[in-house]
Amino acid sequence: MRKKEVHQEKKDTGHSFSAYYKRATSPLVVLSLLQEREMYGYEIANTMDERSGGRLTISVLYPVIYRLQEQGFVIETSSEIVEGRARSYYAITDSGRNYLKSTLSEYEELSKVFETIVKGEGKAR
Repeated sequence: MRKKEVHQEKKDTGHSFSAYYKRATSPLVVLSLLQEREMYGYEIANTMDERSGGRLTISVLYPVIYRLQEQGFVIETSSEIVEGRARSYYAITDSGRNYLKSTLSEYEELSKVFETIVKGEGKAR
């Protein structure tokens, strides 16, 4: 006798594929957006939300930005007070551009390898 499969909605504990994927790619998303122009945090979040149709959000955006600053990939260019709130603007550095370029290339290569494995098509090259 075969057991019946039961599909239950599970609460996202941060260990889902989606959560890992977002954590791994969020620095690349932030750097890509900053490559277009300087932005402040809320603007980065809104742009991500718009472009992804609400599917990609980073609940911990500022720690990502701060880590990118520590790595020398992003700098704070200015800050101002708007409607009583501080707004800091961020820009990508030359080092950040180089990192983004090489990491996106690596991402594309790994994505192709993954597809080759999953689809069962020959060898990846």
